[in-house]
Parts: sequence; C-alpha cells; structure tokens
Amino acid sequence: MDQRRIYETWPAEAAPPPLGADEPLVFNAEVRPNRSLPNTGFYVLMGAIALVSFTAGIAFMMAGAWPVLGFFGLDVLLVWLAFRISYRDGRRLETIEITRREIRVGRRYPTGHQTWFRLPSAWTRVNVAGAGEPDVQAHLTAMGKTLIIGAMLSPKEREGLAAAVRDALEAARRPDIVPDAQETGGGAPA
Repeated sequence: MDQRRIYETWPAEAAPPPLGADEPLVFNAEVRPNRSLPNTGFYVLMGAIALVSFTAGIAFMMAGAWPVLGFFGLDVLLVWLAFRISYRDGRRLETIEITRREIRVGRRYPTGHQTWFRLPSAWTRVNVAGAGEPDVQAHLTAMGKTLIIGAMLSPKEREGLAAAVRDALEAARRPDIVPDAQETGGGAPA
C-alpha cells in the first residue's frame, strides 16, 4: 500500500462575518473525534487498574521487593495521564457550513484556538484520495489549493463526510426555481 499524503495549502483567516438572513445554510455539520469510553467507564477502569496495581504491589512488598510498589503506582499514573490527553484531544471540533456562495470550515483546537477557512462554493470540488484504504483523505480543492476535512474521523466516516459535502455542494449550485417566472424575450402573459 502506497502512503498517500495530501497537504493543506488553503490559507486560514480571521473569523468570517456572520451569515445574513438572505443566505440560508444548505449544509451544517459538526465533526468531533470518536471517544469510545464515557466518563463513568473511565472511573470504573481506573478503579480496577488501581485495585489490581495496589494488590500486586502489596504482594511484591510482602515478598520483600518493596520498590516494585512505586512502579505499580507509576503505571496507574501513566494510564490516567494517557486518558486525560485523549479526552483533551476529544475537545477538537470541525464545523462545515455550506451556503450558495461559500463553504466555511472552522476548526477549534483543544487549547481553544480557532481557525477559519472560506472557499467559494461555485469553484470547490470534493475529492477523496485513496478510497477504501486505511489512509483515505477527504479534501476540498479550489483554485489550485487544498483543504483537508474530517481528518479526525475513521476512514469510512471520512468517505461518508465527503459524499455528504459533495451532495450539499450540488444542492447549493442548483439554480433557484422561481414560480411563474417570465421567460426572456417574451411579452406579458395574455
């Protein structure tokens, strides 16, 4: 399997102006990383790990290997730290908004920092590099520049997000149908 890598080249900008009432959203999605262990599961798991480590540490201490007790405590601390980092990373958020005029992609990082990208709806294409592969990437391309979307999702979810954005872009590009509109060059209806 070849390693595919598409690099982002679309420039970030300040927060876009709010949408006007005359510009309704065609598509609005929030993309968050998957987290499989809820908080109660985390507390139960940490309690079980602490109990097993404490019991094993006491057994080693009774056998005369008292320094091992500290290493078991260090194991519990490292597992707790790894979960805290994972939960912190879970606060990432990517917002994708599509209107008839533009696509707005906002990213909020765990630190609270936000980055925004705006692409024109009329010129943007949705591409999927490596469909069906574990390293699949969904990205938006316009004017020779690229913006990756849904990088925090699983491969199948990235492909699904790309399909949903592609469908929304097609809907945004359809012309409005005005009822009882007069054709060009015609006179007043009789």
